[in-house]
Amino acid sequence: MEQLIGRETEKVILKKALQSKSAEMVSVIGRRRVGKTFLINHTYKKHLVFSISGTQNTPLKEQLGNFAYLLNEYAHADIAYKTPSSWQEAFQMLITYLKGKVGASKKKAVVFFDELPWLATPKSGFLRGFSFFWNNWAMHQHIVIVVCGSAASWMIQKVVHHRGGLYNRITQRIFLDPFNLAETEAYLRSRNMRFEKYHIVQLYMAMGGIPHYLKEITKGKSATENINEICFSKGGLLRDEFLNLYPSLFANADRHISVIRALASVKQGMTRQQILATANISESGTSQRVLQELEQSGFIATYRPYKKKKKEKLYRLVDEYSLFYLQFIEPNDFEGADTWNLLSQTPAIKAWSGYAFESICLKHLPQIKQALKIAGIQSVPSSFVKKGTKHEQGAQIDLLLDRSDQVINIFEIKFSNQIFSISKTYFENLSQKLTVFKTTTKTKKQLFLVFISTFGVKENEYSSGIVSRSLTLADLFTMA
Repeated sequence: MEQLIGRETEKVILKKALQSKSAEMVSVIGRRRVGKTFLINHTYKKHLVFSISGTQNTPLKEQLGNFAYLLNEYAHADIAYKTPSSWQEAFQMLITYLKGKVGASKKKAVVFFDELPWLATPKSGFLRGFSFFWNNWAMHQHIVIVVCGSAASWMIQKVVHHRGGLYNRITQRIFLDPFNLAETEAYLRSRNMRFEKYHIVQLYMAMGGIPHYLKEITKGKSATENINEICFSKGGLLRDEFLNLYPSLFANADRHISVIRALASVKQGMTRQQILATANISESGTSQRVLQELEQSGFIATYRPYKKKKKEKLYRLVDEYSLFYLQFIEPNDFEGADTWNLLSQTPAIKAWSGYAFESICLKHLPQIKQALKIAGIQSVPSSFVKKGTKHEQGAQIDLLLDRSDQVINIFEIKFSNQIFSISKTYFENLSQKLTVFKTTTKTKKQLFLVFISTFGVKENEYSSGIVSRSLTLADLFTMA
């Protein structure tokens, strides 16, 4: 069986549920293809007594037929279970079957409902039947019930915050994130592939830390060759994954896609009002739900500008694949062995790689704080933008850490294929940026400029005069 990489915190939670003396209901939430099913099957393989996965856009009768088939496969009964007429009857059948499994051994039994949103379709009665199953039988047994779903917002609203019979029934929660850089490197090594960190970042910027995407990477090919094959070849997994990704997670996904397209068009992020205007979506409760669903599913993130109110927060596209698709795959519907190699020579690459690398750094704040040895110091991440005028200089800072020890770390982030050299002009620009920030905010805190780059900063008279710390890819490739 394939090796399980990382997921140390999640494994502790799952094993804790097994070891407890009470019945447990564990919810596992994470975006599509992030490895939820693999995590459960790998961790609980010796304890699973029943498992079913919902199928998208499938009629109730067919779902119930699938349930009966799987129940017979697990039960090995002489007399086959018939297809139930409702989920209420299905759960009664499941109780009958499980009575012979639960308590029959010292091992705690595990029942796994995968892709729950596709099982619990509107008017199907699944959640009512599931509530009956848990409240009247399962909660009194030596058992772990796992519910899993890719539609994060649905799982949170319908299960975690259920207002009916499932209210407050979840005992353990797991939000499964994509791999970070260190986990991505470990995953590739587990498949006998040893890429340099710079090339791993290139792959990560195109497809993120999604295990199912990373699985497509081929040994013996460069990062450029792999990106070309996976994203631009006729049979490449990611050539049209975008077209299926959002409809598989959200009802009426056109609005979600419009928001993603709007955010992909800018570098600095957008306010809610700017998104709605660009995406041509009217102000309503629906628009708020769309933004909430995208954020809960990990496609977008919010960042509050320095000392600004909550309503002034900025939204930013943080899903690497979606950005890459909209920037390069969609506009280039041709194919060929050199597609990505040719595109990588264009000016658009520099702008994209800078933004994508900034997003990666934002996702690796724990690693950055660890490298700076400030993990134990309370700090608030934010950004800063001051538009220039005819009379005043402007400045933009994509990341700063406002610390409780009277220090503010200002970050300058650069993606480069070599050691970065700070010129006299660049030194003056950095100095001006710090001056604008200090003058505008009137802060009394000490400012420390931290440079994050791929291979570090060349030591010269300009770097020594302004850079307090220089971090490299090695600092991002830690588990923190």
